[in-house]
Amino acid sequence: MDAPPAGETANTRPGPLSGVRVLDASTILAAPMAATLLAEFGAEVIKIEQPGEGDPLRSFRPLRHGQSLHWRITNRNKRSLTLDLRRPRGHGLFCRLVRHADVVVVNFRPQTLQRLRLDYADLKAARDDVIMLHLSAFGRTGPYAERPGFARIAEAFAGLAYLTGYPDRPPVFAGYPIADGLAGIHGAFAIMLALRHRDRTGEGQLIDLALYEPLLRLMEDFVIAHGADGSVKERAGTAQPNIAPNNLYPTEDGGFVVIPASTEAIWRRLAALVDPALLERYPSNEARLRHRDAVDAAISGFTRSHPAETLVTLCAEAGIPCGKLNSARDIFADPQIAARGNLQRVFDPSLGEWLTMQSPIPHCSTIAPAPVSPGPAAPGEHSAEILRDLLGIETEEFDALRAEGVV
Repeated sequence: MDAPPAGETANTRPGPLSGVRVLDASTILAAPMAATLLAEFGAEVIKIEQPGEGDPLRSFRPLRHGQSLHWRITNRNKRSLTLDLRRPRGHGLFCRLVRHADVVVVNFRPQTLQRLRLDYADLKAARDDVIMLHLSAFGRTGPYAERPGFARIAEAFAGLAYLTGYPDRPPVFAGYPIADGLAGIHGAFAIMLALRHRDRTGEGQLIDLALYEPLLRLMEDFVIAHGADGSVKERAGTAQPNIAPNNLYPTEDGGFVVIPASTEAIWRRLAALVDPALLERYPSNEARLRHRDAVDAAISGFTRSHPAETLVTLCAEAGIPCGKLNSARDIFADPQIAARGNLQRVFDPSLGEWLTMQSPIPHCSTIAPAPVSPGPAAPGEHSAEILRDLLGIETEEFDALRAEGVV
């Protein structure tokens, strides 16, 4: 399909983060996501990649014509500059770029940063008020600081994997690397705090964020209960361990719905819909927890007699929260997703076709996200223009840098 006409993107106004320049020297998912979230609202993000193959995420599935679709959304709205930070000239060029940057994002281990002479003190020598997000597996301090790690290690370490799955089976991981997503969001949040602080005080900032820490912060009852009485929360399958009924229930058409009766008022409405005798048998949450299997069996008997969409409608009409378990196909067809504009088509020039990807969020009254462009197709796609515009490096010098393997 041909490229879209000029101006077809929904928003052409400068985003609220216009004027903020970010050097994203991180790889894979969590730290790059933090930079992408800023790019979606107008920050200029320059993705620093190793000459050659670039960020390893470029090889991640799913692929389209041999190119990573994962890359295209995770690093959207960025420009790519290849730079070998291990070479003296590459290091020097990076430090010169720092003078023109507000934020630097890295995810090397602490000793690697020091060996590359790219730690916070090195960046401050180039620009005193620079903000650095250092997102690493276990943070910059403590006995595990130099350990490598990815999302699943963080999810195991923070206790999430311990709680996920059925009590009579081994733990399982979610279908998405939750630790990466949460750390990316917290990283972007931390950068915004640091930018606000710098606006008020003129001070730069070192942000030291461990991959497991956002997850641990959200494991609230898991932690506070053990601290209070030594109890250890265990796996409960799809059931919510503290509330009943609150589970996945099968439907007539082979799907599932989730019905969380999180308050007594909701339970009364649900019992009236399913079987009014349940109210007398299980009048309190404690009673329902003691007889969870019987309560869930009664609800499952009801849900198995209706298609998923019918159940959602019946529950909504009765004031009962109920949600269908959606596949990707369901999401693409859902009218709420369409009404909220949660998906949008983006033209990818390198593939010569339109891609459908999630739209930036949140929705604000007067703030709009920047137009969406897919992650740069090739490592170093924008190297020449970035070095020319920011550092005044013209064609002859650029060609020499490329021949040397610096870019």
